Amino acid sequence: MMSVKVHFLPDNVTVTAEVGEPLLQVADRAGLSIPTGCMMGSCHACEVELGDGSSLCACISAIPAGQNPLVVNLYVDPTW
Repeated sequence: MMSVKVHFLPDNVTVTAEVGEPLLQVADRAGLSIPTGCMMGSCHACEVELGDGSSLCACISAIPAGQNPLVVNLYVDPTW
């Protein structure tokens, strides 16, 4: 398996994860909480922004290959 450094903002926490590991599990291991709602990617409560400016739903996403370190911005949506 390939390891990837995952850097969570704004908390400035970095952990090592395996490619394909669920993003929610990695955040939990880092001591961080990502809000969730439907757990199917429909409600977007768990949406995070990656360092490249793209966004994804953490509840249905895994650590991708090719981005090392992977920067994940845990912004909070005030409308949620």
